[in-house]
Amino acid sequence: MTEQRTALVTGGGSGIGRAISHRLAADGFAVAVLDLNADAAKKVAEEIGEAGNEAVAFGGVDVSSREQVNAAVESIRASMGPVLALVNNAGVTGFREFLKISDASWDKTIAVNLSGPFYVTQAVLPDMIAAHWGRIVNISSSSAQGGQQYMTHYVASKAGLIGMTKALALEFGPEGITVNTIPPGFVDTPMLRESERRGMLGGGVEEHAGKTPVRRAGKPEDIAVATSFLCRDEASYITGQIIGVNGGRNT
Repeated sequence: MTEQRTALVTGGGSGIGRAISHRLAADGFAVAVLDLNADAAKKVAEEIGEAGNEAVAFGGVDVSSREQVNAAVESIRASMGPVLALVNNAGVTGFREFLKISDASWDKTIAVNLSGPFYVTQAVLPDMIAAHWGRIVNISSSSAQGGQQYMTHYVASKAGLIGMTKALALEFGPEGITVNTIPPGFVDTPMLRESERRGMLGGGVEEHAGKTPVRRAGKPEDIAVATSFLCRDEASYITGQIIGVNGGRNT
């Protein structure tokens, strides 16, 4: 990049979002680390600053609230400039038999995982249109490609995000904006370890890693490097794509 651009990473306070925030900052972006957990967002921004790069924490923001999203984006714009790269990473998961999924659980999952990216994308797109340059990366899930029992609400929300990616890519490609999605597969995050603890994996993390073609679990940094590539100037001919990062578990 010839000039610094601002990137917004939702759910940037931990796991995959933390790794993406660090990577984009190292690439030269000024990173807005947005997270519901204010302490986590602050810690990541401080880590990035200690590494000699630029980041600002925007904590306590619930992406399922349009009002909170709009207020946060206005603050980011005022303090860091227009948002030209967006990573929709914030999400919630859940395990429940289909017939026991409550309306409240369904609504919350859709609100965070699908409505959240909708709100944030609508809020930042005017900046990208004005610049005739933009990069949007939606972190979906490999479960949306192959399905996953006891996670119908989660899978449906992430499948919707893949569909949204493809539609946005077609609509905003003429504006110099690319929109792609990365569906991570079996990445060693606190969320995966919680699934292991609850016995929802049908075996431990190490057992599944041994059955993965590359013989290891994914790392948050694996997702970060793919995100980094999609946010570069050189990736301008890649849009509307599902970029699987899963060690060969899904092809």
